[in-house]
Amino acid sequence: MFKIYNTLAKKKEEFVPINPGKVSMYTCGPTVYGYIHIGNIRAYLFADTLRRYLAYGGYEVKMIKNITDVGHLTEDDVAQGDSGEDKIAKKAALEKKTPEEIARFYETAFKEVEKEINILPAHYFPRATGHIPQMIKIIEKLIETGHAYEKNGNVFFDVTSFPEYGKLSGNTLENLKVGARIEEHPDKKNPWDFALWINAPKEHLLKWQSPWSLGYPGWHIECSAMSTEYLGNTLDIHTGGEDNIFPHHEAEIAQTECYTGQKYVKYWLHARHLLMDGKKMSKSKGNLYALSDIKEKGFSAMDLRLLLLSSHYRSQLDFSWQAMDQAKRNLQKINDFVLELELNEKRFEQALDSLSDPMDVSGYEKSFNEAMDDDLNTPLALSVVY
Repeated sequence: MFKIYNTLAKKKEEFVPINPGKVSMYTCGPTVYGYIHIGNIRAYLFADTLRRYLAYGGYEVKMIKNITDVGHLTEDDVAQGDSGEDKIAKKAALEKKTPEEIARFYETAFKEVEKEINILPAHYFPRATGHIPQMIKIIEKLIETGHAYEKNGNVFFDVTSFPEYGKLSGNTLENLKVGARIEEHPDKKNPWDFALWINAPKEHLLKWQSPWSLGYPGWHIECSAMSTEYLGNTLDIHTGGEDNIFPHHEAEIAQTECYTGQKYVKYWLHARHLLMDGKKMSKSKGNLYALSDIKEKGFSAMDLRLLLLSSHYRSQLDFSWQAMDQAKRNLQKINDFVLELELNEKRFEQALDSLSDPMDVSGYEKSFNEAMDDDLNTPLALSVVY
């Protein structure tokens, strides 16, 4: 029995897909204005591990991973008091390129990193800029049904119209504190309402015509539009990093369920932060490492992959070069064993044939599966391999 920890239920639950034998899975992808760091890689690797194990179990998995090529507010931006300047447009101005050139360059770089660390490509990588009509359609219905309102060309979701707001994160209206990761705006009815559409200033490079203004989509609407476009109104699985839980995933639930009238996601799964000296990796702390930094130190992408899998995805992992050294040694041990088996395949087969009681490896396979069935316990599964 495969059990996974559902952030929504706050407990482990048996995985039972909506449609027998098939799994719909959505993963929040990168905002393509810079290189991803190894903390990002951990979240994507966790989703890849989940997908692979589901396929190993016989499920037909359809995975969507979006490309955010319209900049949005991030946790670090809020911490720095940033009002949400479009990061792609900002990078384009800095490098004297178009936003399209910036987005495509870093999208390609992202996919190259995933390939190098052996993360399977998603079945679709929808781009936010390619789904503006779908976003406008959702916003129009939210306004019609009283869940959103327009003022001065800006459209906001009225959080008070969704009584279940906070069911994922615990940040209900009763305990939300004004100013805690909440962007102030004079057009909001309530400070905790969030933007669905933003009236763009004249100098803004990324903007589209809408019924309300020449503007661009808000922080959260993109994933609702793309996930429902490719996977339907209700998804089996939605993954992301723990910093996505609030406000991003909480907002996704509110706007999507108000739009469809149905449950949005059955299982929410989130990977914990990767730490550096006990602190979260982030641009504001200046402690980010990209895969290129790892390789410059003499390690491979596979060394990093093994290190990340050596810790459970729901446990914080404190990155260190000493841990990378150990991962490198462990990987070499595995590779040496596999190479020895390949070079001496016939000799091993003859030795096994000569045994009166042939070696039974089914116990190892059973132990491995039991570990993975328990919420993807990769460190325990790896101990079986060692």
